[in-house]
Amino acid sequence: MGRSSGQLEEDRVVMVMRTTTEAQTRAPSTFEAYVAARGAALLRFASLLTGDPHRAEDLVQDALAKAYLRWDRIRRADQPDVYVRRVLVNGSRAWWRRRSNHEVPVERAAERAGPGDVSTETADRDLVRRMIAKLPVRQRAVLVLRYFEDLDDATIAEILECSQATVRTHAMRALQRLRQVASTRSNP
Repeated sequence: MGRSSGQLEEDRVVMVMRTTTEAQTRAPSTFEAYVAARGAALLRFASLLTGDPHRAEDLVQDALAKAYLRWDRIRRADQPDVYVRRVLVNGSRAWWRRRSNHEVPVERAAERAGPGDVSTETADRDLVRRMIAKLPVRQRAVLVLRYFEDLDDATIAEILECSQATVRTHAMRALQRLRQVASTRSNP
């Protein structure tokens, strides 16, 4: 005797649930899911932190490799973003400490876009990124974590391993510096 379509659908649902449960118990960790969910945001953070998309890719790859080795401990602490971002910030700082990496980017004279020009927004965004890239590493990290990643001072302090007052001081000094640079650009 044949089964009804309702019974076949119920059997299919039970089979899918059983397969999903078995897959979850066999999975060694959720590292892959974390990378799939947060990989783009980590790359964006690293790009803003370093100012170089190629170096950012390398930095994210190194940070994720370190996180993979300690994933069980990181997952138990229930703060993988804090750990990975801290590794990214420390990796960026370590890159600049190496003697072979003291490159000095050459600034190109950019033409000012006219009113109503479609590329004005892109040019402004590029200008802000270049200005942020000239800040000291800690100040740059605070600005990126606060304004691009939208994190609070407590989380930033935890990532940078400093006090909340230090985070606020770095933010204040970075914003002052950006204002100075912006005012000198607008008043030639």
